[in-house]
Amino acid sequence: MTGPILIINPNSAASVTQGIREAVAHLAPARGPDFEVIDLPASPATILTAQDVARAGLGFADAAQARPDAAAYVSACFSDPGVEMTRTLVKQPVIGVQEAGMLTAMARADLFGIIALAPGSVARHRLRIRAMGIESRLAAELALPGVSAEASGRDAQVYDMCVALGRELAERGAGAVVLGCAGMAPIRARLERDIGIAVIDPVQAAAAMALGLVGAPE
Repeated sequence: MTGPILIINPNSAASVTQGIREAVAHLAPARGPDFEVIDLPASPATILTAQDVARAGLGFADAAQARPDAAAYVSACFSDPGVEMTRTLVKQPVIGVQEAGMLTAMARADLFGIIALAPGSVARHRLRIRAMGIESRLAAELALPGVSAEASGRDAQVYDMCVALGRELAERGAGAVVLGCAGMAPIRARLERDIGIAVIDPVQAAAAMALGLVGAPE
């Protein structure tokens, strides 16, 4: 497959989509598939509820099926909407950023933590953690009070809260922190410096995994 790696932001926030685009730009190989980043204009600007996730999952599956030229697909929302369903519909690799982010965190540290957008997200994320059988590797998941995907990576007050949560996760034994929203991509490097442990951008993790699965062109 010679087409792009299609990274689909399942929400409609253009600023988040641009942040994703910027976050993966340095990963684009000299030889190999490009990254193409799109969003779903019909989706809400932030995926917060189980209903949002279900609707976004259908949108992700439709968007993936509409692009049979793609070499791989990435669902760029931390609830991995549509990943399992789309894997039954296409032959190319389909990667969810939550799964990729946690796998990458476990490659960096024994225990990892997660910063979630909202308290309601934590129980939903736990379903994937339990399905993967990695509960013993999770130090904790701590939540922001409920912020937009855009604010999670661009609001100064939200950033200060992320620093506080990241430091608390470190105190609980986490050696790596996974950012629980694709919108947080712009703060990864700064947050890592400020809390003193590894910080994983799950979109970068998923993009790197997709590159490894697709490989270089023949």
